[in-house]
Amino acid sequence: MSIEARAEAVQFTSELIRFDTSNYGPGVEGPGERDAAEFIATHLEDVGISTQIFESEPRRSTLVAHWEPQGCDSSLPPLLIHGHTDVVPAIADEWSIDPFSGEIKDGFIWGRGAIDMKDFDAVVLAIVRDRVRTNRPPKRPIRLVFSADEEAGGPLGAVWLTKNHPDLLADCTHAIGEVGGFSLTVAGQRLYLIQTAEKGLAWLKLIAEGTAGHGSMLNDDNAVAELAKAITAIDSHKWPSHLHPAQQGFLDNVGEALGVKITADTTEQTLQQLGSISRMVSATMSHTLTPTMLSAGYKANVIPAVAEACVDGRYLPGRRSEFLQEVRQIIGEKVRMEILHEQPGVEAPWGVPITEAMTTAIRDFDPDARMTPYLLSAGTDAKSWSKLGIECYGFVPLRLPQDYDFVSMFHGVDERIPIESLEFAVDAFDRFLDLF
Repeated sequence: MSIEARAEAVQFTSELIRFDTSNYGPGVEGPGERDAAEFIATHLEDVGISTQIFESEPRRSTLVAHWEPQGCDSSLPPLLIHGHTDVVPAIADEWSIDPFSGEIKDGFIWGRGAIDMKDFDAVVLAIVRDRVRTNRPPKRPIRLVFSADEEAGGPLGAVWLTKNHPDLLADCTHAIGEVGGFSLTVAGQRLYLIQTAEKGLAWLKLIAEGTAGHGSMLNDDNAVAELAKAITAIDSHKWPSHLHPAQQGFLDNVGEALGVKITADTTEQTLQQLGSISRMVSATMSHTLTPTMLSAGYKANVIPAVAEACVDGRYLPGRRSEFLQEVRQIIGEKVRMEILHEQPGVEAPWGVPITEAMTTAIRDFDPDARMTPYLLSAGTDAKSWSKLGIECYGFVPLRLPQDYDFVSMFHGVDERIPIESLEFAVDAFDRFLDLF
């Protein structure tokens, strides 16, 4: 890969961070993604790639581009490469630098979005521009999407696009996005984690209804008390473990690197050796249900008729019905449940041409690399693309320093990415486009 492309990836990451694209969630106005989308459009159009910017709401902007240069095999279905330009908010007083400065120091690019995920946006932009300049077409046609609103589940971004313009991506069979391809050093060996699956998402509202009355009187039909019982039951519930094939593959590779056989009895102890990533991996051993919001009452001496809570549910792919049935059993008969927002579990195969291309691309630049599938506990825009029948993978190939706490960078204070890791991503992802 050219020095110019690596330099552009660093420059573009820094510049994209400077656009405050904070996403405050539904119903809360923020700056939107328009400026970042226009920045990307300008640099794509500079090399002759036309773009479309769609707005689901004012300034909530998603960019789509079709790149099908002469020399690529147009008989192959297009590959969807997607990133999002929104970021979670950052409280500047908590950071050691301005979170929207894109400052470059100590071998890192600093700022909100450096990992999640303006780094990959910049890598893709730099690679595409370099390939156009040097007349190096990819193996197959490419569809580029830089979406809005991923950090809120995508109703104003990927969800909106698939509902309103599914034709733009209808011929894609595979997609590449975030939260995969990064290295994890285990017993001196680098494992590169390719995301082949994501847990499903179900944000639920729990509603308890009772008899309103004066707070000084006895009341055996108290909505607050019933809701509290349900929340306590949720917090104390022990979900049974179920190993998804991607999770099993990951555990097998970790065990091989450590020279041990990981069993159900030793999993938790073994994962603790992996550092902070163990939190993410442990959350994929079972369904999870986490209370996040409570609402009840309007005065200290009035028993309210209704009490509500929101809980964040994440279920293993293919086990939605089982998960919801168990939730109903946990909360009891006196509390009812409504689904506020749901996105499906996602899963794609391992050991197929696209994952073999990923393996080759990384090993061309890190010959000692070991590849493994894994299951993501969170979610990405892949949940939307999968509804179109697209097989989705997480593949941002980052060779990370052993002491770099990658997981804590997601939505964390002082988010930053090593420049050398970003340059590795440029080299490896560029190679991947020759292979698949």
